[in-house]
Amino acid sequence: MDVGTNGAARLRITVHLALLLSSWWCCGTSGEDGCDSALVSNLPPSSFRSSSQLSGSHAAGFAKLIRRDGAGGWSPVTSDRYQWLEVDLGERTKISAVATQGRYGSSDWLTSYLLMFSDTGHNWKQYRKEESKGFFPGNSNADSVVQHKLQHPAVARFLRLIPLHWNPNGRIGLRLEAYGCPYTSDVVSLDGSSSLVYRWSPGTQRTTRDVLLLKFKSLRNSGTLLHAEGERGLGFSLELERGKLQLLLHTQGRTSEPRRVASLGSLLDDQHWHHLAAERRGSHLNLTVDKHTERVVIPAEFIHWEVQQMSVGSVQSVGAHRPPASRRNFSGCLENLLYNSHSLIQLAKHKDLQVTAVGNVTFSCTEPLAVAATFPGPDSFLQLPGTVAGAASSGGTAIGFQFRTWNKAGLLLTFSLPQQGGVAWLHLSEARLRLQIHKAGRSLLELSAGSALNDGQWHTVELHSRRGRLSIAVDQEERGSAQASHSFPVAAESRLYFGGCPAEDDSRSECRNPFNVFQGCMRLIAVDGERVDLIQVQRKQLGNHSSLQIDMCGIIDRCSPSRCEHGGRCSQSWTGFHCNCSGSGYSGATCHSSVYEQSCEAYKHSGNTSGHFYIDVDGSGPIGPQPVYCNMTEEKAWMVIQHNNTELTRVRPSPGAKQQSVHFDYSTEDKQLLAAIGQSEHCEQELSYRCRKSRLLNTPEGSPFSWWMGGPGPGRVQTYWGGAQPGSQQCVCGLQGDCVDPQHYCNCDADRAEWTQDAGLLTDKENLPVRSLMLGDVQRSGSEAAYRVGPLLCHGDKNFWNAAFFDKETSYLHFPTFHGELSADISFLFKTTASSGVFLENLGIQDFIRIELSSSSQVVFSFDVGNGPLEVRVQSAVPLNDDRWHRVRAERNVKEASLRLDELPVVTQEAPADGHFHLQLNSQLFIGGTASRQKGFRGCIRSLQLNGVTLDLEERARITPGVRASCPGHCSSYGSFCRNQGRCLERDSAFRCDCSPSAYTGVFCSTEVSASFKPETSVSYTFKEPYELARNSSGAAEPSSIYSDVTLRAENVSLSFRTQQSPAVLLYVSSYYREYLALLINKHDKLEVRYKLDSSRDAEVLRSRVSSLANGQLHTVTVRRLMHSVSVQIDQNAAEDFNLTSDGEFNAIKSLVLGKVHASDDLDPDLLRLGSLGFGGCLSLVRFNSISPLKAALLHPDTSPVIISGPLLRSSCGSSASANPYAAEDTHHLSDHSGSVGSGQPLVNAIRTDSALIGGVIAVVIFVIMVVLAIAGRYLYRKKETYRNQEVKGVKQEDSQDFPFSNPADSQNVSDENPKEYFI
Repeated sequence: MDVGTNGAARLRITVHLALLLSSWWCCGTSGEDGCDSALVSNLPPSSFRSSSQLSGSHAAGFAKLIRRDGAGGWSPVTSDRYQWLEVDLGERTKISAVATQGRYGSSDWLTSYLLMFSDTGHNWKQYRKEESKGFFPGNSNADSVVQHKLQHPAVARFLRLIPLHWNPNGRIGLRLEAYGCPYTSDVVSLDGSSSLVYRWSPGTQRTTRDVLLLKFKSLRNSGTLLHAEGERGLGFSLELERGKLQLLLHTQGRTSEPRRVASLGSLLDDQHWHHLAAERRGSHLNLTVDKHTERVVIPAEFIHWEVQQMSVGSVQSVGAHRPPASRRNFSGCLENLLYNSHSLIQLAKHKDLQVTAVGNVTFSCTEPLAVAATFPGPDSFLQLPGTVAGAASSGGTAIGFQFRTWNKAGLLLTFSLPQQGGVAWLHLSEARLRLQIHKAGRSLLELSAGSALNDGQWHTVELHSRRGRLSIAVDQEERGSAQASHSFPVAAESRLYFGGCPAEDDSRSECRNPFNVFQGCMRLIAVDGERVDLIQVQRKQLGNHSSLQIDMCGIIDRCSPSRCEHGGRCSQSWTGFHCNCSGSGYSGATCHSSVYEQSCEAYKHSGNTSGHFYIDVDGSGPIGPQPVYCNMTEEKAWMVIQHNNTELTRVRPSPGAKQQSVHFDYSTEDKQLLAAIGQSEHCEQELSYRCRKSRLLNTPEGSPFSWWMGGPGPGRVQTYWGGAQPGSQQCVCGLQGDCVDPQHYCNCDADRAEWTQDAGLLTDKENLPVRSLMLGDVQRSGSEAAYRVGPLLCHGDKNFWNAAFFDKETSYLHFPTFHGELSADISFLFKTTASSGVFLENLGIQDFIRIELSSSSQVVFSFDVGNGPLEVRVQSAVPLNDDRWHRVRAERNVKEASLRLDELPVVTQEAPADGHFHLQLNSQLFIGGTASRQKGFRGCIRSLQLNGVTLDLEERARITPGVRASCPGHCSSYGSFCRNQGRCLERDSAFRCDCSPSAYTGVFCSTEVSASFKPETSVSYTFKEPYELARNSSGAAEPSSIYSDVTLRAENVSLSFRTQQSPAVLLYVSSYYREYLALLINKHDKLEVRYKLDSSRDAEVLRSRVSSLANGQLHTVTVRRLMHSVSVQIDQNAAEDFNLTSDGEFNAIKSLVLGKVHASDDLDPDLLRLGSLGFGGCLSLVRFNSISPLKAALLHPDTSPVIISGPLLRSSCGSSASANPYAAEDTHHLSDHSGSVGSGQPLVNAIRTDSALIGGVIAVVIFVIMVVLAIAGRYLYRKKETYRNQEVKGVKQEDSQDFPFSNPADSQNVSDENPKEYFI
């Protein structure tokens, strides 16, 4: 994916169509190569109009560029925003540029202005740059000329310029020029009952490509623009529906419902010209409305489709003579209708025999006059006189108007009721129309009608009051009306206020507005049946107004096309839009930034342990998030992607089929899957085949019996097997030379009657994942086979650790220009000891984007898109030059800019509501420095991503002086993840936690190590044996010298437990001198700590005051001794202090026992009795000084100095989150190899063979008997038990540096959750 914006990835257009539209729209039918002739300078004075003129010598006719006639230009009487200058070009003309100049010899000039165009001198349309920027910068003096080339040429007869700002030390003054060329076109007008029908002669050559071009101007928001029909009733329609263009396909005959395949555009009923283009190439169709394109796939039957008839303005089927009159017919004008380069309007003009004109068809564009007014802001209102005297005297009134808006609330109309001393408010609330009549602060009457009136459509409102009946209606629909009786006349005798009220400081106004102001458009205002002339209002000949834009509707649809990315739902108000990102997996003002990490590696280094996660491999790019399982091991973070069958499965050949085909469906989409593989450092997938007289690959010279498909799409044929090299047509045994038959390269190719297998890992990422298997030799008599394709496993993230070190302020890396015109997100990590420096910079002619460390505690994100520089700053409370990794995430879109540093709150800065929003850059992108080589960054930058694409800093750093690839030293940032006394160990591109000093295990030393004990369970950890200490000593050595280095003057003992047994021994430590330490629960459910540090004296018993320890809840005990002082703490209770009276040394410790204590001469009789009872319950996190005996027994029983007797179960019972700790355990004995393979036969899910049927029945009978006996025995046994554990997990061998012995685990698989029980 290219570095750049991707929000419009769905809207694409072919190069051919782009060129075609460019020539059609930009160059038009002018017939000239250039379109830059002066249009205004030769016009007569009568072509100029203005709102007013200061004097005769300041008239509009003198507003010609460079001229000095009259007073040197136009100036109005009053300098305010209600002034305008209008030019009539005489005919519709293509306008490509405008230029302005101040009034000659004066201090009068414009600094900004609006530009309007019209075909009729009414219904003006504002020209907008970039669809948002509404104003043009003006002049800075009276003499210089400022010219603006229009991004998209306008076609119009009338041009109007509206001053916005002017020299504060002067007044409005203007000279202007427009540039362009003549424009000719073919136009047809349809009135809703007329149409044109084109019929082609039979046998017209079929094509796979069609192009349709036209412009249209609609008077209604719905209607059929065009309907094409061909053979077999196939056809398509282009229809307007609520101001949007719909593409409908007609298939399976004329009676079937058409299928909508595309919808685009908005507000297409604004009575302005809109461009439409449709190009079909094979099965793809590009549909364009104005500048927005959607590409759709059409059914295959349209690929060689022949158009027989095309009706314009209505739907008329082949053979029909006249279309039925319908509101669905088009009413408006069409221009330059071209179909495959044929001008259909010209054919109609020349009365070609292929064309039939139906109804009143005229070849000019006539438009009804409907003057609208725009209420743009909080100060907008329109004040009109009230009802006429006759109506008022009859006690009634009738007011009607149309409005359109995006806002849910706003005042539409208000007027006073002088006779009653009340007021009437007609307003929008929650997009419904409400009428309220108030008097003295209380509501006398309320009515409501309509719903969803903020949809941007024109809605008709009628208010009637006659003879005690008051009613309101919306859109003349019965369900949108309401009425009520009232005992007083409701007559609008006073002034009518539309949209709002004058400023509150206007004491002359009786208007009060307790609601929001109205923002939208109104037209067709009528009072008592008389239409209000808004042109008179504009000329100040009628009523009063403020901040209105008369003779235009300035509504804009900010959700078409939607700026919300990744499926975010767009909603809008008059002034802005909002993106609802819920459920999309993305966040931000435009749903641009992913809320998920890009890999399991990233989740691990955010402190997460194994679990199910969503990953978004390209961040803000077009590829969506995908669910995966992340298996976090101490060394690697494995991503596990499942498919529909990862079990060992028997091949069941289909009758008559020579081969058996098996397909695999993965839990993620293809593009997500391939992106995840490409991003990973290593991927692998198990592929195994177990066989008996079923050959696999044959010889490298022969045709393979079986193969598999792997890689992108459906995959490519692969003829090697797991563990071998791609293309080798071998299995792993052939590569290693240990196949059962040396003449073959796979075990299965030996074709033997005994079970054997070929299995191994596929590791070539280009051939992953496995898509399907084709198994061939499975039909012969006696052939049996089973296959297994494991889940896809990947680890490593090539992007996450990609880093560069900048050792000088003048060093930098450069990359191609960053393209983030509408949306740009930048994220990276940095660490430094410097107090300032530029991380990133990209310049344009005027625009730029930059992120820098401005001080040791502040990061600044700055940019300019043409509105002036904008900065977003984040201040940190801690220094950022601490040589630790810090994360920066910056985003800029059309709504706002945001910056986040580490986990600090996001700081945002809103973009100007009516400003530029395209970021236009053209220089190289500089990383770690600037183009001026000043203020460069010294330190490390890592994982730099722009719009979801990672820049390869390491590759560029290897060839750039002053920059080094990679950047070690991660424990300063990630060392805090190693919990519970775990140590952080550095690696080149990562870190790992060494859990050897901890009683915990796991990737971050946060997984508690717990075990379920039965009364007969005993774990004995042996300290150094005497001979280990004495074998290098002389025989005359005293015993004290043998044991001297295992003599303790202090202990730190901690453990957690659950039990309902009392009394019970928790821990017992013995010595060679008959000394001991014991932790036990006495018969009163309290803790006792027994110390015997002098063999000649009785043990000292330290009793805690904390009770109820045998209640089955989890309790934690910590015992600390320093010489004679002992501290005991249980759970969160206060520590209890004790003092010993005996010797403060614990001499020659021998062993530590958990669970049952076996008989010994060293034991006191009472302790022997208690120890013989054993312990039933849960022990976890057992630690004796630096030793973790329970951890050693569970994780390394074969290599650690432990002796285990009785059943020992790895469990999660020591977790404080465990619930129902007495649930029955689901266990398996080590001898119960329910998953083993006997006699060389494979383990297969649901594998059954006919030859084993009798044996299977016998086995079932024996199994039932054993189950009954086991249940009976277990019931009797449970009567004696005092504790049951829950959520028992299998004992798993794990890598650890806890002890000088290791037993490597298979970290590549998800850990087995089946519990195992040890009997030794």
